[in-house]
Amino acid sequence: MSTHFYKYQGAGNDFILLDNRDLSFKYTDKETVSQLCNRRFGIGADGMMLLQNHSAFDFEMLYFNADGNLGSMCGNGGRCIVAFAKHLGIIDTETNFLAVDGPHYAKISEKGNWVDLQMIDIDSISNDGVAYVLNTGSPHYVAEVKDLENFDVFKFGSEIRNNETYKKEGINVNFVEDLGDHLFVRTFERGVEDETYACGTGVTAVALAMARQNNNTGHVSTPVKVLGGKLNIHFDYDGQRFRNVFLCGPAEQVFEGDFRV
Repeated sequence: MSTHFYKYQGAGNDFILLDNRDLSFKYTDKETVSQLCNRRFGIGADGMMLLQNHSAFDFEMLYFNADGNLGSMCGNGGRCIVAFAKHLGIIDTETNFLAVDGPHYAKISEKGNWVDLQMIDIDSISNDGVAYVLNTGSPHYVAEVKDLENFDVFKFGSEIRNNETYKKEGINVNFVEDLGDHLFVRTFERGVEDETYACGTGVTAVALAMARQNNNTGHVSTPVKVLGGKLNIHFDYDGQRFRNVFLCGPAEQVFEGDFRV
C-alpha cells in the first residue's frame, strides 16, 4: 500500500503528517511508526501525526512519538498540523481542533506559515529542588543554568529523565538561560530520547516557570530562542494561575512524498 505523506517543521521540530480523514492508514504499530521516524532508515522526524475527522471540531490531531508510542500533546506539532489543515483547505485563518489534552484554538496567517496556538490553562507549578515541574499538555522539568550553549544537554537531560522519580512515566527536561531580552532554551525530549531543535510544550513550560520565579504578573510576552529558531509565548498571570496561554511561531511544509508499508 502506498501512502502519501507531508513533512513539516516548526522551529526545527519536524514531523511526518498524514491526511487520515478516510481512516485508510492503519499502520500505527510502534515498529512501523518508529521506522518511518528513523533518520537513517526512514523519512526521519521527531514524531508523526494523523489528521482525522471529528464531529465536533474542524479535525482531530493524533500524535506519535519518534519511538512509535502514542504521545501526549506536542505544541510545535499542533502548530504544524494547523498549517497542514490550511494547506488541505479544511480551515481558513482560525480553527478549533481536538488533541489528546483537549480542545485547542489557533490562528494562522494568510500565507499559512505562522501559527498562534492556544495551550491549556495552568493552575499550578511544583518544585523539585531548585527546578520546576509542570504539565503544559506534556510533563516538563525546567532548570535554569549558565552558559547553556556549552551545556551537556544530552548527559544531564538523560540522567534526569531516567532517574527514580521520572523513569516510569518519563519527563521532558528543559534547560534555560535568561539572556535579559529573551530566554534561550534547550530540551531533552522523552519519546525521542535526545535533544530536539525545539519543543513547543517545553518552551511554554519554561516561560511560565520563569514568570513565576520572577513574579512577572499581568499580560506577559516572552521571546524564546531555541536551536531551530525563535518562538514567542504570551499569557496572563495573576500570581497563581496562567490563562490565555499562546505558543506562537513558524510552521512550514518542507516536502511531500509517498512510502510503502
